[in-house]
Amino acid sequence: MAAQRRAGPGGGERRRPGGGKARAGGTAPGRGWALRGAAPGAALLGSAVLVGGLLGWSLPGGRQGGAEVLARGSEAVRDRFVEVACSGDYGAGRRFEGCTPRKCGRGVTDAVITREEAERIRRIAERGLSLGGSDGGASILDLHSGALSMGKHFVNLYRYFGDKIQDIFTEEDFALYRGVRRRIQEKIAQTFGISSSAMYLTKPTFFSRINSTEAKTTHDEYWHPHIDKVTYGSFDYTSLLYLSDYAEDFGGGRFVFMDEGSNKTIEPRAGRVSFFTSGSENLHRVEKVRWGTRYAITISFTCNPDHGIGDPVLT
Repeated sequence: MAAQRRAGPGGGERRRPGGGKARAGGTAPGRGWALRGAAPGAALLGSAVLVGGLLGWSLPGGRQGGAEVLARGSEAVRDRFVEVACSGDYGAGRRFEGCTPRKCGRGVTDAVITREEAERIRRIAERGLSLGGSDGGASILDLHSGALSMGKHFVNLYRYFGDKIQDIFTEEDFALYRGVRRRIQEKIAQTFGISSSAMYLTKPTFFSRINSTEAKTTHDEYWHPHIDKVTYGSFDYTSLLYLSDYAEDFGGGRFVFMDEGSNKTIEPRAGRVSFFTSGSENLHRVEKVRWGTRYAITISFTCNPDHGIGDPVLT
């Protein structure tokens, strides 16, 4: 049977320029997905577009081209965190004890998800996206809502493909997905000193596949600066799990925090998790991918149980 949403909280080979081989290789969406105020998956369905404590956290990874590099693709980062002053975005609505950010910042770690797990997760994305894909350079797959890029539009893959989905995904795939989500959630809670049980998975949470193909619609324009909590009011904490390697699988495509006076960049690396509070203190964008293919999964959390979604399951 097709996958259902459970209530409650919660490729191929490519060549690099110069002839070298790189594995087929995602990020938070930009203006085309973000500034519309809803995810493609959300619009499709009607209502619906970074262990423990601060000990051992290391200093940022240096400067490059006038911008500070928080984490290079060539280094293994156990735990790295930069605290920033919280914006006023969290005071406008309800506050949730044990969850609403009182400490803000951005973190990156290569110690939560293994490279092997990232490769397995990427294969899930590759299989799902093989069913469709955008005509432009940015495609999404949302296992929660069923949203799948298809040409210049989106379809609900569970309705569109029905029981054939069981030939694409397995329960083991979904169990791995849930386990990865849970460990990232626990890491965020530990870092920000909040309760993991007070956090809820929220929408949109999705795989992204980005290449250098020219944008065909605004949904393909992922590179514009945006603020997650402004775009998606439910967001309190955003995370990305990278599933491919900067400078090996793709060129460009770095994640950029846009701070006054300087930019701070993260170079994707398979298995790397970046996470941050979702307010205006973390304005960000993604560089355009120049070559190859970049895979990632965006996993978002809210403190408001009314905006929580369940993990996807096969039933």
